[in-house]
Amino acid sequence: MARRRQSVTIKHVAADAGVSLQTVSRVINKEPNVRPEMMERVQASIAKLGYVPSIAAQRMGGSRSYLILALNDRERTIADWRKREGSDWIDQMLLGGMLTCAEHGYRMIFELVDTHSDHIERELSAALAALQPDGVILTPPHSHNPLITGLLERAGIAFARIGSLKPGGGFRLTMGDEVASRDATMHLAGMGHRRIGFIAGPDDYELSAWRIEGWRWAMEAVGLGIDDLLTAGDFSYASGTAAAAQLLDAGATAIVASNDQMALAAVAEVRRRGRDVPGDISVVSFDDTPVVRFHHPPLTAVSQPIAEVTSRAVGLLIADANGETNIAPVEVKAQLVPRGSTGPLRSSN
Repeated sequence: MARRRQSVTIKHVAADAGVSLQTVSRVINKEPNVRPEMMERVQASIAKLGYVPSIAAQRMGGSRSYLILALNDRERTIADWRKREGSDWIDQMLLGGMLTCAEHGYRMIFELVDTHSDHIERELSAALAALQPDGVILTPPHSHNPLITGLLERAGIAFARIGSLKPGGGFRLTMGDEVASRDATMHLAGMGHRRIGFIAGPDDYELSAWRIEGWRWAMEAVGLGIDDLLTAGDFSYASGTAAAAQLLDAGATAIVASNDQMALAAVAEVRRRGRDVPGDISVVSFDDTPVVRFHHPPLTAVSQPIAEVTSRAVGLLIADANGETNIAPVEVKAQLVPRGSTGPLRSSN
């Protein structure tokens, strides 16, 4: 039976180069206090032995863990996974984060934390103690949860807040939700719609208010009333059904929904009433997950740059670990993608 080949470790490199483990680690971590001849010797041994640095070896060089921890809401994420309805928020977040981490010799760890739990501080403290990340990425609603941000500040761990501009620590990143909402509303107004309803997301998401403001600004900019055209949902399909029914009863000819599930529910409610999308009612969504692109008709949607904004968050955290500082908010703009669910207002509406 063939014997399994033993992995090359940092100890093998140190022995081959005739240097200490700490010297090898400093070379791996590209630290400046290594003599050129020593660096060449270690690099030659690494190449000769085919050594691939591990996180454990990198950690020997100092306080860095070379890990970025990304947190997402447990309850909502698990619910989306179980429904298998095509949400790709996590996929896109991992795509942008993991690829950027790999470019810099980092690893990305993904954890679910329940933002509404009474044990959130204990739960997060345990994860931080076990992983000792160099930085943490917070997604809504974690990104503006004071229990989480306060804990990270006290622990001295750098963090990036996606979808939050509230005062406090951490890097702040947004996807231009207010402008995107304006664009979606103006797109419908440009097609002749005057009764444009809006289905907002839950209040515990900071971006819900931004999207309302964008819709409100656009309606006022073209001289349209907003009286009974604002409803609230919780990002669920059921809440979208109820909100759409309310808007249709109020005479809406177009609906902007704050996520794909609520938009799909709105389309279904229109059809339940014997009407057509986009012939009778136009619908615009936020998120642009795969399910809306394969829907019939494909939904006009605000496409959120989740991979790019996560990549930028990782870059900020790694730059911070390298002593570079950038505290200005970063905006990675979303883009409206017109498809078959929006059309001109019919004269009979």
